Amino acid sequence: MATIGRFQKGDDIFHAKVIEGEIFRACGDVFGSPTFDKKPTDLKGVRTLTPVAPSKVIAVGLNYADHAREQNKPLPKEPLIWLKAPTSLLPDGGKIEIPFPAHRTDFEAELCIVIGRRARNVAPAAAARYIFGYTAAEDISDRTIQNSETQYARAKSFDTFTPLGPYVETKIDPHALTIQLFQNGQLRQNSNTNQLIFDCHYLVSFISTNLTLLPGDIILTGTPSGVGPIVSGDELEVRIGGFAPLVNTVK
Repeated sequence: MATIGRFQKGDDIFHAKVIEGEIFRACGDVFGSPTFDKKPTDLKGVRTLTPVAPSKVIAVGLNYADHAREQNKPLPKEPLIWLKAPTSLLPDGGKIEIPFPAHRTDFEAELCIVIGRRARNVAPAAAARYIFGYTAAEDISDRTIQNSETQYARAKSFDTFTPLGPYVETKIDPHALTIQLFQNGQLRQNSNTNQLIFDCHYLVSFISTNLTLLPGDIILTGTPSGVGPIVSGDELEVRIGGFAPLVNTVK
């Protein structure tokens, strides 16, 4: 398993391989066949960004049966998808900002697919060849707005509403990973990606028959049961398999 991050030092933005807390800069297109520096980059002044800068953020709803039940909604017959604004992305360590404190705003931990190659009309059996890797995400949701509208994009696209990262994990099986969310140290969501209704390969295939996926695009695969409200001062931590945890605070 290779761990890939995206970083900024001064005006320089770059991808790098992460090994035991050190980063080794990528040379060439990270979605192609990059090489990596043999010496680590000096970490002084280095800031961790979201691991990719996607052209599209695609979310999948009601993809765990237990979450559909807690939302009192029937299971979808095909994936329920919508687009989130890329401006909603937030890196590890960033602060989630609640725009309307009087509204209920919820956390949702999600496994995220990162696309590595241009994909159009991909068969499920071939989907793995188009996936760069996987990372952790949250789909922060203004439930007050979501429950008052027939589509989800506005309720889930506010700035900071898509925490992502910190790194992309490559060459892993995504279909048997623990997925957990801790709120102020308390376990709130606890499931496994083997409970997905539509698995990662099927999602890439289905979405690619409807729109073209480009390198760096991301797909949030849905959240299990246990979603709940957030308030200013909360700390949220998403743990997926052996990934580095995604940690964000709320203001």
